[in-house]
Amino acid sequence: MAVTDEAIEKIKDMILSGALRPGDRLPRESELAAELGLSRNSLREAVRALSLIRVLDVRQGDGTYVTSLDPRLLLGAMSFVVDIHRDDTALEFLAVRRVLEPAATAMAAAHITEPQLDALTSGLDALGGSPAVAELAAADLAFHRDIRAASGNSVLCCLLDGLSGPATRARIWRGLAEEEAVGRTLGEHRAILSALRDRDAEAARSWATVHIAGVETWLRSRR
Repeated sequence: MAVTDEAIEKIKDMILSGALRPGDRLPRESELAAELGLSRNSLREAVRALSLIRVLDVRQGDGTYVTSLDPRLLLGAMSFVVDIHRDDTALEFLAVRRVLEPAATAMAAAHITEPQLDALTSGLDALGGSPAVAELAAADLAFHRDIRAASGNSVLCCLLDGLSGPATRARIWRGLAEEEAVGRTLGEHRAILSALRDRDAEAARSWATVHIAGVETWLRSRR
């Protein structure tokens, strides 16, 4: 194991054991290096790496702290990875979303409130029957984001938020290439919403699967 990797593991072990908790300030560099049996250089590299993935927060002139370790904070880096993906990996991201999005939609059926359902309905109504493709893509993002939020599972929300990039691009390409795609997307949104209003988790799951799989199938046909 590389020295920096060893240092990262030791800091992680301190967090897992409870020796360091969210919001705690790390001991001074010299003290922590001696405690962990590390060189100050390897410790410094480990701190830098852990700050990049938002496990640690380095505050100039103040010290280094453990972050809140909130899933949204820690998983935020995934959206960066998704945003810079190569086009040939878009299908892989969509395949993962096809597994997770229906699960979140089904969970939302049990938790979504009437005001949340009304807001989703208003959003669809405001689009009209023939929105511009870019407008539809933005509405699609918001529609699914609000449903995920209603699932009550913050980790699932974060994962799916990070996976939305390729799906959005694919939907834009699809809308530009297929005249019927706009109407089909709106129809699928209303079917999902209807299932949620009925508190029918399995119907919501099925429609969400159809919705995501349609984009995936179209993109696969273009390769």
